[in-house]
Amino acid sequence: QVQLVESGGGLVQAGGSVRLSCAASGRTSSSYVMGWFRQAPGKERDFVAAIDLSVGTTYYADSVKGRFTISRDNNKDTVYLQMNSLKPEDTAVYYCATKGGGLVTMSRLYTYWGQGTQVSVSS
Repeated sequence: QVQLVESGGGLVQAGGSVRLSCAASGRTSSSYVMGWFRQAPGKERDFVAAIDLSVGTTYYADSVKGRFTISRDNNKDTVYLQMNSLKPEDTAVYYCATKGGGLVTMSRLYTYWGQGTQVSVSS
């Protein structure tokens, strides 16, 4: 199995930036896609961004396009989410997840999940 650990969350002012990290360990050879999701209190879990680790293709939710960037490190064992121009509505618990196969946005298709990291954006 794959273990995922998110880090980097915290409190930030509107307009600021944070970078989230997702460190993967275990049986990662079968993980082809890494995704970021977020869930605000009382809200559904929403797709944020994903990257196909084999070819580097990325995909973003409309709400974060132009502000967030997903990337990977040189060893491809850590994925980042750079979050710029943050808004209060970005406040949520952010989760990273991984799956085999192709890039999709449906959370139910992701196999392994991290524990989440809180991002709070103040106005």
